[in-house]
Amino acid sequence: MLLLLLLLQLLLLLLQQLLILLLLLLLLLLLQLLLLPLLLLLLLLLLLLLLLILLLLLLLLLLLQLLLLLQQLLLLLLLLLLLLMLLLLMLLLLLLLLLLLLLQLLLLLQ
Repeated sequence: MLLLLLLLQLLLLLLQQLLILLLLLLLLLLLQLLLLPLLLLLLLLLLLLLLLILLLLLLLLLLLQLLLLLQQLLLLLLLLLLLLMLLLLMLLLLLLLLLLLLLQLLLLLQ
């Protein structure tokens, strides 16, 4: 269980770095000032949503560690399930964000 927690923390750290990279890429696109306003708004909203989910995941991870200390197995498993579902949601949103960024880059190149 402890190994799983460590792996989750590592994954969250990687996701956080990826989000920062995407944010920098978005800012780079902003500097070009050729963005479509609607697409830009969508990208920013998606990025904010991803950051909120990341914060929620980190909070859940802290709660998970606390429950691990308290040896509450049922709550622990429930929380772990919730954590994994949020992680999947975040990965899907990241894919969507990457697709939107690629679309934006293609629009800029034309």
